[in-house]
Amino acid sequence: MTNAFRTVEISNAEFEQEGLRHVTVKSSALKRRADATVWAPTAGKIEMLLILLHGVYGSHWAWALKAGVHRTAQRMIDAGEVNPLAIIMPSDGLGRDGSGYLTYPGGEDVEQWIVDEVPAIARLAVPALRSNAKIVIGGLSMGGYGALRLGAKYATKFAGISAHSAITDIAEMQAFVEEPMNDYLCCSPREELSALYWIERHRAVLPPLRFDCGVADSLLEGNRALHRALAARDIPHSYEEFAGAHEWPYWQRNVAETLRFANAVGNPR
Repeated sequence: MTNAFRTVEISNAEFEQEGLRHVTVKSSALKRRADATVWAPTAGKIEMLLILLHGVYGSHWAWALKAGVHRTAQRMIDAGEVNPLAIIMPSDGLGRDGSGYLTYPGGEDVEQWIVDEVPAIARLAVPALRSNAKIVIGGLSMGGYGALRLGAKYATKFAGISAHSAITDIAEMQAFVEEPMNDYLCCSPREELSALYWIERHRAVLPPLRFDCGVADSLLEGNRALHRALAARDIPHSYEEFAGAHEWPYWQRNVAETLRFANAVGNPR
């Protein structure tokens, strides 16, 4: 595993706070250095890894330092609500206002970075993480799009998919970014830039899927449309709506739904 990256820098435990560990690697997929924040409880062996993807404008620190997800996870573990799990929060490649977690012509392979390299970072940074740990992918907004699309496109790699306030089709990125949509549309055939395309295409191997959206969110109709499309195709999923808008207080509250979901798929009854 130590040969997965040419260079690896991991923060010194003496200076880490609240269990948050920061890692910089030389990414073969991105062809440059890239960052991730990792958190894990001080427990025994850990059998679940949660990948959390951030939204536009943000980076690897956003889930921890804008939503305190590590505090929520620790509180739920202490209460016996969920079993110990590790959380890794990678940067999205840091292209444009947001990469969309897409692979770009010319070799900027954000998909490989997330799907293959990020779990490898987690195993380096969390020695207690079992080599066969189940992986759940989740995210918010653009990160929700990444979770839905990559979770379905690489369905056999994941034990579950969870999204909050998700962009469901690449066209919805236009409301958030200054770059022209052609910057994103050049990445794949147009139909492959819809989350529904990959969910439907890989429905036979699709892991458990859940998503939610705030009733005051500008992306609500896109989420409702995806829910209707999945229901019409008899594709199993869970969709919920909660109070709130496209904002950090919503994600801070509702990331608990992802943590419960990850625990449920990791410990089926």
